[in-house]
Amino acid sequence: MEFNFQEILTIWGNGGWVMYPLALLSVMLYSLAIQTLLYLNKTNIGSADLQQWPAWVLNPEEAEGRVGEIIRYVTGGKQTQKQIRNRFDEVRMGMIGMIERRTVFISSLVACAPMVGLLGTVIGMLLTFSALSEGGGADTAEMVADGIRKALITTQTGLTIALPGVFFVMIIRRKRHAIEAHIARLESMTLSQLKAE
Repeated sequence: MEFNFQEILTIWGNGGWVMYPLALLSVMLYSLAIQTLLYLNKTNIGSADLQQWPAWVLNPEEAEGRVGEIIRYVTGGKQTQKQIRNRFDEVRMGMIGMIERRTVFISSLVACAPMVGLLGTVIGMLLTFSALSEGGGADTAEMVADGIRKALITTQTGLTIALPGVFFVMIIRRKRHAIEAHIARLESMTLSQLKAE
């Protein structure tokens, strides 16, 4: 199958003006999803060796990476259990809160894509019915075909934008849950170390 840019532009033009909001929605959706995935990969506290965490909790100065930053922040100075829990809540809200807000926005964009495509479908059907109401003839057949073409192209485009977006949201949620679990594990280790002292 040969890549034909002119054919893509022709199909795009046949979709009507609804294709422009779909393009904008697509750019917003995928740029935000990719940014969020890059942030999650950079923030992944589970990438460090989990076996080293107990030693790092004992000696926070030796801790490395994001885990080290968290351990030094929550144990900075002499902290009580309540203060450590509060600081872990701050860390959790700082990391997970931003991811959750972005996930909600990306999910909203995913839900909007088929709806905007449906708007194009309605507009295409209105053009079709308008052409049918004018009577028969060659012009009518061409107008009916144009209306149906607009209806189908916009629907297909909306669904094509939304389906990969659903997978992006699933991946982001899975990574968010992993980070949440790692923070809880680190909190448990830190609190148990405090009890042991």
